[in-house]
Amino acid sequence: MASKFQSLILWRIGLAVVLFALSWYWAFSESMVKALWPSIVALGLVVLLRRVLLALVLGGLAGCIILTNGNPIDALAYLLNDLFIPIWSSSWKLGALAFTLILGGMAALIERSGGLHAILAWFMKKKNGHPSDKIQWSAFGIGLICFFDGLANSMLVGRLMKNLAERSGLSRVKLAYIVDSTSSAVSCVAVVSTWIAYQLAMIREGYDQVGQPVDAYRLFVLSIPYNFYCWFTLLLLVFSIWKVFNPGLMRRYEREARKSVGANHDFAIEQGSGRPWFAIVPLMLLILSLLIGLYVSGSEKIFPITFKGLSEAFGQADAASVLVVSSIIASVTAFLLFPRTIGSTERLRTFAQGSSALLVPVMVLIGAWILGGVMKPLGTAEVISKLLSGDLPVWLIPLTVFLAGAAISFSTGTSWGTMGILMPLAIPVVFELTAGMPGAMMPAVVAAVFSGAVFGDHCSPISDTTLVSSISTGVEATDHVATQMPFALIAATAAIVIGFVPVGLGLSPWASLVVGVCVLGLIAHWGRER
Repeated sequence: MASKFQSLILWRIGLAVVLFALSWYWAFSESMVKALWPSIVALGLVVLLRRVLLALVLGGLAGCIILTNGNPIDALAYLLNDLFIPIWSSSWKLGALAFTLILGGMAALIERSGGLHAILAWFMKKKNGHPSDKIQWSAFGIGLICFFDGLANSMLVGRLMKNLAERSGLSRVKLAYIVDSTSSAVSCVAVVSTWIAYQLAMIREGYDQVGQPVDAYRLFVLSIPYNFYCWFTLLLLVFSIWKVFNPGLMRRYEREARKSVGANHDFAIEQGSGRPWFAIVPLMLLILSLLIGLYVSGSEKIFPITFKGLSEAFGQADAASVLVVSSIIASVTAFLLFPRTIGSTERLRTFAQGSSALLVPVMVLIGAWILGGVMKPLGTAEVISKLLSGDLPVWLIPLTVFLAGAAISFSTGTSWGTMGILMPLAIPVVFELTAGMPGAMMPAVVAAVFSGAVFGDHCSPISDTTLVSSISTGVEATDHVATQMPFALIAATAAIVIGFVPVGLGLSPWASLVVGVCVLGLIAHWGRER
C-alpha cells in the first residue's frame, strides 16, 4: 500500500514538472495557448499538488518565462521586480492584507472571550421544541453572527456544538452541513469579512486586464443579489431545519440520531463567564464603523444624507483605509471587553494566534496577484474573448462562468484559488461580448464567479472549508460530502434555472430570489419527514 501511495505521489510530481516545463515550449510558440498557459499551469498544479499558493506562484512564473522568451534568470527577475515588489507599494493591496490579518485576530479574541458560548446558552433557553431543533437553529444563528470569516466560522461553530449534537438527537453530519453551508455562503455575501478584501482585489484585477477604472466595493454590493447559489444555500438550510427536510443519506443519519433521545428530552447549557456582548458589540462596531467610514471618506459634504449621496460617497471612498480602521476599532473593542481574569499578555497572544492562522490565505492572495499580473502583458483577456465571442450568446455568460467556477473549485478544492484564476478572465470577456457596455451583466458575472467557487467548494472532498467543517464536528470528510451533496445540487440547480439563466435574459435578480424562496419552500415541504 505504501509503495502504491509513493508511486502515485511520484506520478503527480512528474506530471507537475512536465506541465511547468512546457512553459519553455510556449515561450517560442505563436499559438494563442501561450496567453492561457499561466492559468492552465496554475489550475493543473493545484489538482496535481494540492498546493494552492505554490500553484499560483508557479503559474505566474510560467507566464514570466513566456514573457522573457524562455530565459529563467530574466523570468525570476521579472516575477520579483515587476510582480512581487509592486504589491508592497500599493496602498490598496497593503490595506487588504492588513485588514485580513487584523480581522483574524479579532475572531480569535471573540472566541476566547466566551461571547459566542454565551449566545448559544441564550439560544438554548429561548427556543422551544425538540433539542435537536434547538441545536440546529442555534448553529445557524451563531453561524450568521460569525459572518466575518468562513474558516473561523466553521471551526468556532462546529467546535462549540459538536458535544451537544448527539445528546440532542442531532446527527453530526447534519451539524457539519449546517456549519459548512452557513460559513461559506454568509462570508461570500457579507459586506465586511475576511473574504471581501480578496473579492475586491480580484475584481480590481479583472478590470486591470482591460485598463478600466472600477469602484470595486460598489460593484461587489451590486453583485450581492445575483449571488444565487449562496442565497439559495442559506434558504434551503432554513427550510431544511424548519420542515425537517433531509434528502439522500442525510435522512438515515438523522433518523438514527433522533432515536437516541426521547421525544420530551431537554437540556440546557451553562453560560459560563462569557457575556453575549463580548461578541455582539465588536461585530456591530465593525459594521457601523465600516459604513460610516465609507460615507465620511467619500463624501464632500456629510449632511444632508441622501441615497444618491450615499452611493456616490461609497464609490469615491478610500475603501482600503476604511477597512483597516474599522477592523482596528472592532479588535480594540474585543480586546477591552475580554474577561478581566485574563491578562493583557494572554489577550495579545490570542490576537497573534488568530492573525497567524490567516497567514496562508494572505499568501494565497499574494499568489493570485502574481498570477493576475502576467495575464495583461500576455493578452489573456483578448484571447479568451476571441474564443468565446463567436460562439457564446451574451445571455449565457453568467451560466457559463458559474459552471466554470464550479468545475475549477471542485477539482482544486479552493474557492479563493478559483476566484483568483477565474475573475481576471471573466471580467474582460464581459467587456468584449457586450461591446464595452456591460451594464447589469457585470454584477451578474461577478456573482457567478463567487457562486461557482462556493458551490464547487461545497462538493469537493479536498476543500479547506469541507475539511475544517468535518474536523470541527467530528465526522469523516467523505460522509460530510455525501450527505451535503444533495443540498448543494438542489441549490445549484435552482441557481441555474431560477437565477443565472433568467437574469442573463434580463430578469431582475430580486424576482429570481422571490421565485427561489417559493420553489425551495415547496421542495422542502413536499420532501419533509414530519
